[in-house]
Amino acid sequence: MKKVIYFLFLISFISCENKDSVSFKKMEGLAFGTTFHITMDDPEKIVKEADIDSLIHAMNRSLSTYISNSDISKINRGDTTVVVDELFREVFAKSQRIFDETNGAFDPTIGTLVNAWGFGPGKKISHLDKKQVDSLLVYVGFDKLSLLNNKVVKEHSETFLDFNANAKGFAVDVIGRFLERQGVQNYLVEIGGEIRARGLNSSKEEWKIAIEKPNFDGSRSFQTVIPLHNESIATSGNYRKFKIDSISGEKYAHTIDTKTGYPSKSNLLSASVIGEVDCADVDGYATAFMAMGLERSQRFLEEHSDLKALLIYTDTSGDLKTFATDNLAFQE
Repeated sequence: MKKVIYFLFLISFISCENKDSVSFKKMEGLAFGTTFHITMDDPEKIVKEADIDSLIHAMNRSLSTYISNSDISKINRGDTTVVVDELFREVFAKSQRIFDETNGAFDPTIGTLVNAWGFGPGKKISHLDKKQVDSLLVYVGFDKLSLLNNKVVKEHSETFLDFNANAKGFAVDVIGRFLERQGVQNYLVEIGGEIRARGLNSSKEEWKIAIEKPNFDGSRSFQTVIPLHNESIATSGNYRKFKIDSISGEKYAHTIDTKTGYPSKSNLLSASVIGEVDCADVDGYATAFMAMGLERSQRFLEEHSDLKALLIYTDTSGDLKTFATDNLAFQE
C-alpha cells in the first residue's frame, strides 16, 4: 500500500512566537525516499547532523528494500545466514504484535500481491487469474515467518518481507530516542509526514499539527489543528487518488484482502492514528485500518481506547465524511 500523508504539512503548525519563546534548532534533509524535519530545544548544540545521518544509514543498512546489500534485501533473496540487528528485531516484533491484533490486516508480506495487481511500485502481472493469485497468496502471511537465533526463518523462501508500512515511523522513533539520550526533552521529529513530539514547542506550548482540509479540487487549506501531548501521529491512505466506480459513481480506495489475495473496495480513504506510543505503532495501525475498512476500524478503536483517530471516508452518496474518536481533541 502506498503510504501518503493527506493532511500533515511538512512542518508542524506552531503557535505564534511570543515574548517568552525561545530559539529552537532545526534540521532537515532527505531520508527513505522522502524528507525529514527535526525541531528541538538544543541550546548547547549537542546534536550534530552527522549523528542523524548515522542513524539513517543504520536504518537503511538493516531495513531498506531499496538497497541491494541491506539485511532485509539479502533475506528476501534467500540468504539464511543473515544475523539481524536490534533495529530489525524491534520492527519485526512490533509487526508481529500488530499483525496479531488486527487479525492479519497489517501484514508486511502482502507487497507481492499489491504489486501484482498494479497498486504498488513493483511489476504488475497482466491478466491476473485465480490460479496466479492463489499461487502468490501461499507466500503471504507474517505468521509464516519467525526469528530463531536472530535469523529470519521462512516457511516459504519466496516470501517477500517489506517493512515500508511502519519503517518511517520507526525511524522517527529511533531519532527521537537518540535526542532523549542526549538530554533533549522538547522536540518534534517528522519523516514523510509521520511525527513524534515530546515536551513543548518554542512558545512553551503543546506541539500543534495542522490538518489539511480535504479539498478535491487540488487546493489546500486548513481544516483544524490537533495538539500533541507527548504523542505520535501517522497517516495511511490517499483521498486525492481515489478511484470512482463507473456505474455508481462512488469514490473508493483499493486495498488487497490478505485472506483472499484479491482487491477489495473500501469507502475509507484515509486513516490517521494518534497515541502516546511509538510512531512505528501508530504507523502500523494506520496501515491496518486501510485494509480493515471503516466499520472494522471503528470497532477496533472502541476496543483500543488508548488510541485516537481521524478517518476520512465517503458515504453511500459519495460525499466526503469524517469520523473522529471521542478522545481526539482539536485546537480551538
